Amino acid sequence: MTANRISAQGGSSDGRPLSGYTVVDLTSGIAGAYCTKQLADAGARVVAAEPPHGVALRRRSASGTHLESDADGALFQFLAGGKHSVVADPADPDGRELLEKLLSGADAVLWSPGSAPAEDPLFAPPAIRERHPHLIVTAITPFGLDGPWAGRPATEFTLQAWSGGIVGLGRGAPERAPVHIGGDVGEWFAGAHAAAATLTARHRALRTGTGELVDLSMLETQILGLSYYPISFYDTVDRPFRTQRRLSRPGVATAADGLIAVGCGTAQQWFDLCVMVGHPEWIDEDPTPAITERTNEKAAEIAAWFADHKVGEIRELATAFRIPNSPVPGGADVTELDQHRARDFFTVNPRGGFVQPGPPFRSTPSVLRSPEPAPYLGEHTDQYRTAPVGRPGLATERKGGETSSTGDSANSLPFEGLRVLDMTTFWAGPSCTHFLALQGAEVIHVESAQRPDGTRLIAGVPIDEDHWWEKSGIFTGLNTNKRGITVDFRTDEGREILRRLVASCDVFVENYTPRVIEQIGLDYETVRSLRPDAIMVRMPGFGLEGPWRDNPAFAYVIEDASGLTWRTGYPDENPVEPYSLGDPNAGVHALVALLLALEHRRRTGEGMLVEAAMVDAALNITAEQVIEYSAYGKQLERAGNRGPHAAPQNLYRAAGVDEFGRPDNWIALAVTTDEQWEALTEILGRPAWATASGLGTAAGRRAHHDEIDEQLAAWCADRTAGAIVALLWEAGIPVAEVRQPHRQTDIPQLGHRGFFEPVDHPINPTARHSTVPARFSGGPERYHRTHAPLLGQDNAAVLAQLGYTATEIETLERDKVIGGIPGS
Repeated sequence: MTANRISAQGGSSDGRPLSGYTVVDLTSGIAGAYCTKQLADAGARVVAAEPPHGVALRRRSASGTHLESDADGALFQFLAGGKHSVVADPADPDGRELLEKLLSGADAVLWSPGSAPAEDPLFAPPAIRERHPHLIVTAITPFGLDGPWAGRPATEFTLQAWSGGIVGLGRGAPERAPVHIGGDVGEWFAGAHAAAATLTARHRALRTGTGELVDLSMLETQILGLSYYPISFYDTVDRPFRTQRRLSRPGVATAADGLIAVGCGTAQQWFDLCVMVGHPEWIDEDPTPAITERTNEKAAEIAAWFADHKVGEIRELATAFRIPNSPVPGGADVTELDQHRARDFFTVNPRGGFVQPGPPFRSTPSVLRSPEPAPYLGEHTDQYRTAPVGRPGLATERKGGETSSTGDSANSLPFEGLRVLDMTTFWAGPSCTHFLALQGAEVIHVESAQRPDGTRLIAGVPIDEDHWWEKSGIFTGLNTNKRGITVDFRTDEGREILRRLVASCDVFVENYTPRVIEQIGLDYETVRSLRPDAIMVRMPGFGLEGPWRDNPAFAYVIEDASGLTWRTGYPDENPVEPYSLGDPNAGVHALVALLLALEHRRRTGEGMLVEAAMVDAALNITAEQVIEYSAYGKQLERAGNRGPHAAPQNLYRAAGVDEFGRPDNWIALAVTTDEQWEALTEILGRPAWATASGLGTAAGRRAHHDEIDEQLAAWCADRTAGAIVALLWEAGIPVAEVRQPHRQTDIPQLGHRGFFEPVDHPINPTARHSTVPARFSGGPERYHRTHAPLLGQDNAAVLAQLGYTATEIETLERDKVIGGIPGS
């Protein structure tokens, strides 16, 4: 095997999970680049095929920093580290020949619209798949490759609107337009999902011997990341999860010396907050209103207390009460948080010398490579033109299974035979294990009757209603296809059950604070003694070491500590917590780490400890903030609904009222090119203001954004949202209705792709449940095979498999080590 062969042969020569795996990158934006970065960091050889002038990402700067025509921007250098670059123009015969050569020797290809080959039908994903059936072809598009909305113009901003994520969890004050999450987070989140989907397809390919087409929809990833299972919730209890926008209190508050975020999402946190701010009498007031209503009623008093105290003092008090809290840093100061410094999280780019995030997970043994320099444009072109074409790694790595004629078998579940112990709760951990369950793994979800999974408790169902704990559409949305048992692991008998479970499972995933798992005797050394090849995935909020190690971590405090909050909100107000992405983003990054750990075990027979800290995943999708500040000295700020890559970009109120009778109808508009602006001026009737000198360029429109907003607001106010979308979409302009999340099923594209599936339940009405955000040509045709488990549903069956007799199981139930009723 020569060093320059296009595809390395199978096997691992450097200990990386994907060593010998070759990926061709035909993408153009952050999503594809972030996906392939994760694969490259795990040892894959990633070859980016670029046009003669390079991909646009090379010159991207969210701060507007001017880059010379031949200079590579800092963000590109972060995302492209360790990759290879070839110039291959499909319009040129030599370029087309080189592309075919690359594809012939690769194992996978990533594709997105906007890349140089994307305009050539010969290099459309189905055509690539037809000519190269060995390839995994992962396509990343706004809506999917086919269906009524395929090919419609969209941006990350307009997809947030369609997903319901802009209004879904009540973010923002009601007197202003709702506000999107800043920082193009949907692009990064889609990239993580694309990596997970590609690795899933690889897992199946090792069985079937061929690749498949993976059709990922960014709209669907945003639905999973920015809304909280609103459809299964709505169908279960016949009401939306939330209908009003209001600020979370305290939320991001102004202290005497800066910003501080303090959460209050549970009754206990409310009680503790009352004591902390000197008003214990509030505890005894009417408990009927929801916590959010109570904190808003006391907003003035709470704000006054915060204004009289310094950030350090508030943090010390809140931490003592175990109330989630964090400073609210941006790119200029997030590197200085004591937790990040204690864990030595940030590193230096080897080519540009700027500061960048470390990896989104750590492992023992370590399997990710250290940062490597990004390639110069076309640096490897000659190498690949002259290199012989090697056999794809799959040809030499495949173990077992028969190759089908097409390689696409609807009966092949990628993770069938994989057994997973799932000791996770709420959103981050269950979303990771749920993907495995949907793709065929046997997942055993462990709760306790004394303390059920927290998502069972947030449906707002009165506790005097029969089986109230089974009526959360959020719990069911996260846990279909899983088996469910209860174990009181405070007891010796409960801990013995867990030890037997660990010994019987391939994978153990948990997301408690670190002290909990260690107190019950399930640290990694113990797990490894019980099962030497076990993969243990730990998902602490802030990592397994450092001063914040045991701090409680909810999605919002992860967002606060990473910069997600800093970029969200209006510039004349405090930032607003996204209140969503911190959890599912941690889940999908933990999933990627878990899949790489499986690959490591397949190659070496070794288990692995994965430390997938929630904050590490969040710091990766906010990387641009740190990079822009370190490289250019510019702090990226929040800008309401405006953005650095489109002008105009904003929300505009449309005519009419919403389903609740409020004048809260909005459309999202993003003009990303001068051609789109010209098309918009035609729709507007070419008024004098729109054709004024200077507005023909993005810089000119950005300089006059206020005036443009005023005119567009007046124009939209006389038209319905549906009429505006129809007009602008027809002209090729990215636009969207700001949807309520419980109306996601009204989107015809989702129906076409079968994103929601009806699931029967023994207690609740049939409810539609979301699936996964990619269609795999290898199937399955249906994802949800069983409803989410009732509390303790599988106690007897699972314990019997572990060797317990019927008499022993009865004793465990009598002693309340296991049970099926909360508190029993």
